[in-house]
Amino acid sequence: MEKNRRLKKYSEIIFIVIMGLGMSLIMTLAITYINTGMYSGFINRWLKALMVGFPIAIIASAIVAPIAKKLTKKITSKPRKK
Repeated sequence: MEKNRRLKKYSEIIFIVIMGLGMSLIMTLAITYINTGMYSGFINRWLKALMVGFPIAIIASAIVAPIAKKLTKKITSKPRKK
């Protein structure tokens, strides 16, 4: 029970890190491929882009996630009766 409480306390941070990692992996892979092609040194170029993109994605996720959750709740909630 105690472990669940501790993990629940950090669930928002864990969500932001996982979301940021996923976003940065996909985006840097795609953008590196589009910009430079799949030539020698691709992995090194991609990892360099990932090192820059991951912290940016974490910050973006931390800013956007709460706004997106509120907006989603507003869109999907039942209309109030007057």
